[in-house]
Amino acid sequence: MLTSQTSKLPRLGFLGVGWIGRNRMEAIIKSGVADVVAIVDTSAELAAAAGQLAPQAALLTSFDELLASAVDGIVIATPSALHAAQAVAALQQGKAVFCQKPLGRNAVEAAQVVSASRNADRLLGVDLSYRFVSGMAQIRDLVHSGTLGDIYAVDLLFHNAYGPDKAWFYDKHLSGGGCVIDLGVHLVDLALWTLDFPAVVNSSSRLFAAGQPLTAAPDQVEDYALARLDLTGGAALQLACSWRLPAGRDAIIQATFYGTKGGATLRNVNGSFYDFVAERYHGTATETLASPPDDWGGRAIVDWATRLASSNRFDPASEHLVAVAAALDRIYGI
Repeated sequence: MLTSQTSKLPRLGFLGVGWIGRNRMEAIIKSGVADVVAIVDTSAELAAAAGQLAPQAALLTSFDELLASAVDGIVIATPSALHAAQAVAALQQGKAVFCQKPLGRNAVEAAQVVSASRNADRLLGVDLSYRFVSGMAQIRDLVHSGTLGDIYAVDLLFHNAYGPDKAWFYDKHLSGGGCVIDLGVHLVDLALWTLDFPAVVNSSSRLFAAGQPLTAAPDQVEDYALARLDLTGGAALQLACSWRLPAGRDAIIQATFYGTKGGATLRNVNGSFYDFVAERYHGTATETLASPPDDWGGRAIVDWATRLASSNRFDPASEHLVAVAAALDRIYGI
């Protein structure tokens, strides 16, 4: 059973404490903005390990038990196929939700979650963590202030020299897709968020699996993708992303915005998944805006929990989550 509430901080339950769930739980514990009071995982070993970090938390046996508990919010870090149904169920029980990406395997599922959040008037967050890299705030400010002029092109890259280590990522029914929904979602969201969510008016894409054009086989997912999205206002967004690309380093991650008065980029350093620099371009000159170290990984969940502490109400900005999912649907030809 959960212990009685002695703190005014939000009481959080964690559903799934594999690497990402445990990492986000550690961020909450370190921040002190919420109390971790419940943990659920299908692996008793993972649950016990997480429980050592939060000894006050109850180790519950099921999602249903977590739903029936007195938590204020539920953090969902389960396989993608479960996200939408679990988020909807939690919201309908009056719990705030913070969900790993993708919120749904397609825009229909994402819209169901956002609708549940609106109808329940409960706070919804998704771990689109690259918004919280320090340099991105400066790049977004440059875009919003007009300093870069009219943005007409956005180049997005996310190449991962490795592939996911769990079988469900490669099952389209369970994952919703391959590298686009796993990696590309972060950068498509980042671009649309920076540009204040213009609509996609046209799209084209090419998807590959093991070096061959992707077939219509329902069990195949892409490991390389090229896509172009044309946005209202005339800007063109180009995305390339991949798993297991022989890129000569662990990862290539970059989001570059080109405007009529200059450019700006966020890019990873030396193949790192975690270290980023932000730069502004003036013709042939480069100005550094931000550089490592920057402990950004847990900022999205800490931001959500901080907002939850002051209000558990529906956030209208959640509507944009459907737009991101719809952009991915266009890349997949849905």
